[in-house]
Amino acid sequence: MNATECIKGRRSIRKFKSDAVDPKVVEKIIETASYAPSWKHTQITRYIAVTGDLKDKIGDCTSAYPHNGEIIKQAPLLMVITAIKNRSGFERDGSYSTTKNDGWQMFDAGVAAQSYCLSAYEQGLGTVIMGIYDEDKISDLLGLDEDRMLVCLIPTGYPDEAPVAPKRKEVSELLTFK
Repeated sequence: MNATECIKGRRSIRKFKSDAVDPKVVEKIIETASYAPSWKHTQITRYIAVTGDLKDKIGDCTSAYPHNGEIIKQAPLLMVITAIKNRSGFERDGSYSTTKNDGWQMFDAGVAAQSYCLSAYEQGLGTVIMGIYDEDKISDLLGLDEDRMLVCLIPTGYPDEAPVAPKRKEVSELLTFK
């Protein structure tokens, strides 16, 4: 599979088979995702693979959008993407490097999350990136340190659906040359 096939073929998956994901496959995905670029090579993204009862408890922390909890509970694996705070977009003295202030850390974590999803797709797994959940409750359940921020949740497993690609905007709508 080349990069174009991977990017065009990957879909958000919300129905998974119950088959467990081998930890060796997860390690391979993370090894590949670790090549995602980051601000001054800070590599702030950290991954937490969650299964079993803890995964289901996290699924209960999605009352703002309960369907997310259903998806999390039926996926065999939940990858929690976190980031180390106050490194990406900062100088060594703690000042901001750009006018984006601390926003750059979300950019780096987003690139890493997409790299995770594409690598998982290459391994035959499906993923969906979620952003609606109770951040404080989940951070407490996971025992996240104060220097970490919860970025997103990614239910992961073998797809039990094959969604078609939604229509895309024309390049002329997306691209401007100056």
